[in-house]
Amino acid sequence: METNQKTAALRYHSEPRPGKIEVVPTKPHHTQEELALAYSPGVAEAARAIAEDPEAAYRYTNKGNTVAVISNGTAVLGLGDIGPLASKPVMEGKSMLFKVFGGIDAFDIEVDAHNTEEFIRTVRAIAPTFGGINLEDIKAPECFEIDRRLQAELEIPVMHDDQHGTAVIVAAALINAMKITGREPARQRVVINGAGAAAIACAGMLSRIGIRPENMVLCDSRSAVTRHRTDLNVYKREFATDRRITTLAEAIDGADIFIGVSKADVLTPAMLRTMAPRPIVLALANPDPEIAYETAHATRPDLIFATGRSDFPNQVNNVLGFPYIFRGALDVRARRIDDAMKLAAAHALAELAREPVPTSVLRAYGLEHLEFGRDYLIPKPFDPRLRCTVAAAVARAAMKSGSARKPIADWDAYREQLRAEPM
Repeated sequence: METNQKTAALRYHSEPRPGKIEVVPTKPHHTQEELALAYSPGVAEAARAIAEDPEAAYRYTNKGNTVAVISNGTAVLGLGDIGPLASKPVMEGKSMLFKVFGGIDAFDIEVDAHNTEEFIRTVRAIAPTFGGINLEDIKAPECFEIDRRLQAELEIPVMHDDQHGTAVIVAAALINAMKITGREPARQRVVINGAGAAAIACAGMLSRIGIRPENMVLCDSRSAVTRHRTDLNVYKREFATDRRITTLAEAIDGADIFIGVSKADVLTPAMLRTMAPRPIVLALANPDPEIAYETAHATRPDLIFATGRSDFPNQVNNVLGFPYIFRGALDVRARRIDDAMKLAAAHALAELAREPVPTSVLRAYGLEHLEFGRDYLIPKPFDPRLRCTVAAAVARAAMKSGSARKPIADWDAYREQLRAEPM
């Protein structure tokens, strides 16, 4: 099976032409007159207009609909630091998803820079080309500083998807899981196994949906992240607990929610049995979760369970977020993707899952029936309503928070535009 998958994957990437994306002209170019408008001498008029007014770049170039997918290849999937060149297939794939789901022209850029300052300088230098920056597969803790600095220094939206995209989808799943189980967010005890980019961002997002920071415990590869440790970086220290615990087993005893962004099989059946009634478990390690799907359900039939895999219910998949978050941000020409925009995306996803599922989605997944509940917490990636619902929520939040520079006046027309764009 593994050999067949490897062969199929390599054939997919190499045939009939290498790679997954291409550049396609958007203007006619078949006559001398058309070429004279596209390049010399006609192009000079557009260049002059932008030199006089930089905002004109959004009118005369593709800047407003372009995102750079940028990585240095230091934390690629579960492969680790494989370098910028080996990360290129992943960045191409992310660019393809931007186009397919968000209608956004995305370009993969692999940067040979392990040094944080060098990476920031490189991105800052090329930023004028793009309407937004999607940071990808950069190892922690460097990714935190890179994300923070670029958000502060650039006037276009920047988002590290491994951090914030994951946090948005996790928040959406938890909003609905708590709704199903009748839980009050402020009363929930949460354990996050993993203390890297995704874990830290999830902890921050959970506090914004009402879960109290003092009720959260992070565990890294050494032990529970507590204030009694002396080896914590500034990012872990922010979410360190005062509890005198050491192990994951101690942390999870009595917990309501477990979020795994770590590695396979670290959550044992014995640990799962100690969790509160009707526990919520998001075991997101890929390809194998922190506890196997079958084992989890056999151990606790009362649980709500999600993974990062497409072959189980409740897949926590970042493609539910980033194409539409950037779509909404670009459409209102947002300066940044702020917390209000990310929170709006999470709530929009949660609310969409509660609505009747279109027939087209059932057909796409070979299903006869699907409704909101334990096995359907968040929408499916091929739900055609995602672009309209999430992008509009993000755009509206950007306007309310003050991040938008191009407010939308006619929301009905905007939603119709989003619906009309092909997927």
